[in-house]
Parts: sequence; structure tokens; C-alpha cells
Amino acid sequence: MELAAAMQADTQRQFSLLLERHRGIVLKVVHSYAWTPDDRADLAQEIAAQAWRAFPAYDPDRRFSTWLYRVALNVSISFARGDGLRRRHAVPLDETVHDLADAGAADPGLQLQVRALQAFIAALKPLDRALMLLYLEDHAYREIADILGISETNVATKIGRLKQRIRNEL
Repeated sequence: MELAAAMQADTQRQFSLLLERHRGIVLKVVHSYAWTPDDRADLAQEIAAQAWRAFPAYDPDRRFSTWLYRVALNVSISFARGDGLRRRHAVPLDETVHDLADAGAADPGLQLQVRALQAFIAALKPLDRALMLLYLEDHAYREIADILGISETNVATKIGRLKQRIRNEL
């Protein structure tokens, strides 16, 4: 009984350390799918809870970040599908977009482009939004495919189509 409790405590510690080390992943995904501070907090909590439930199935031979992205995106996509009203509001992806907008404060043209890109991404279907998030984070197509559970060819095709839409619409 004591051995089981010690193993459980060790597993919880390991999970907490990994989650804290990769919290940026959760925050980026949350900011892409939740519009209000309360919704972001709820979604982050749900991602952590789902990740904890799925942690026993995590394969330590694979990258934790890839596994966490997959959990976070699946939870967030489910959240977005059930959240029709809040999806209409544009929210920046992360601090990088804020930094770019701040850096372009003297350049109204750059600010306009950043806002247009934010609106474009916010209007995407949940899976396409996840794809753009990962692509803008400079993940390799293979890793994006692993995270989203689609083929590498499908990733390349979807990214190509999204790039073309950006060129056409922006």
C-alpha cells in the first residue's frame, strides 16, 4: 500500500514538472481557443485535467511536447465546437503577436497586417486554427502530423491551401 502511494506521488511530481516545463504550449493553445479570462482559465484547467487522465498512456520514448500539444488541441477543439458565440471574437495567438503589434506601433501598415492575420486565424475552423498555430510555431510537418493525427501529406496540403487563402484574402 505504501509502495503504491509512493509511486502515485512520484507520478504526480513527474507530471507536474513536465506540465510546468511545457506550460507555454497550454497557454498558446488556450489563447487561440478561449476568448475571455474566465474561459481561458477553465480551458487551461480542463487541458491539465485531461492530460493528467491520459498521462498513464504517455510513452516516455516520445516527446512530451508533442503529446501535450495533441491533448491540448483535442480538448480545445472540443471546447471551440461547443462554443459558437465566443468563437466570433478575435483573440491574438500569443505574446509574440502582441510584441509584433507593439513593434509595429510606428508602422500602421504592419499593425493592420497583424490585425488582419489575427482575424483570419480566429475565423478558421478549429482544426485549421490548430494547424496554423503549430505552423507559426515553426513545427516540422512531421511533428504537426503527429500532434494532429493526420498524414504529413495532409499537413502540407492544408498549409498550402491556408497560405493561398491568406494571399487571396489579405
